[in-house]
Amino acid sequence: MNQKERVTWLIQYLEKEMPEYEGYGVPEGEKEAFDLFRALCNVRMPGPVSEEFLKIQDAYLQEETRKKGVTDVEDLDPVSSDARLVLWQGDISTLKCDAIVNAANSQMLGCFRPLHGCIDNVENTYAGVQLRNYMDAQMEKKREQYGVDYEQPTAVPMISPAFNLPSKYIVHVVGPIVSPYLTQTHKEQLSECYRASLDLAANNGCENIAFCCISTGVFMFPQDKAAEIAVKTVKEWLDGHPDSCMKKVIFNVFKDADLRIYQRLLDTEDFRGFRKIVR
Repeated sequence: MNQKERVTWLIQYLEKEMPEYEGYGVPEGEKEAFDLFRALCNVRMPGPVSEEFLKIQDAYLQEETRKKGVTDVEDLDPVSSDARLVLWQGDISTLKCDAIVNAANSQMLGCFRPLHGCIDNVENTYAGVQLRNYMDAQMEKKREQYGVDYEQPTAVPMISPAFNLPSKYIVHVVGPIVSPYLTQTHKEQLSECYRASLDLAANNGCENIAFCCISTGVFMFPQDKAAEIAVKTVKEWLDGHPDSCMKKVIFNVFKDADLRIYQRLLDTEDFRGFRKIVR
């Protein structure tokens, strides 16, 4: 099968599975077809899927990721101020490393909004439907233990295979939601997101991990304050775990504004100037 044949087959399978969407058919354009496939996967509830679907989906998604371009963490240079830290601007779903971080919601099932631009949506899209099924199984165990209304607490990460992504693992963590204004509790919760994610990744043998800008999107954490906390917390964790298998931490940014913030922080040898803000 070529990509057109794969996406056509996948869309038809999903429309048959969810007949409320069968009227969309299969668009002619490559991007339009991918967007419809992605949207159908976004709204699909966790549930069994055929081995044939998985085989075709996996081939399709891996080729789509290849076309976007995969970046190997081994090819990235550290920042001049700290050999353990890397600043990289790009699509985290194309990064080949041990673990990438997903800024998840408390359901831990990915973003259900069709074509939403959040990292949760992107990572779930390119990982494949296996990721939502896997996380639902993990959450079901917690619902059996804690009750049907269980939601994953803020700053308590979970880890999963990355399935069709180039990375080995995904660390899913719920960041603090800033409303109506930033508080000390929010700052402490965000710091714990980084510490706990590092702990979990290291406990699973990861030598490197890539962090997205947790909570700075729809969760409304101010970008500059979030970056300050991220850099400070990661450096302190690495300093406190010199014998850990964790050797490299990547700060992944997508927006130019975030890039400028991290450049300023990571090019600064003396961090006392922003520790006053964090504490």
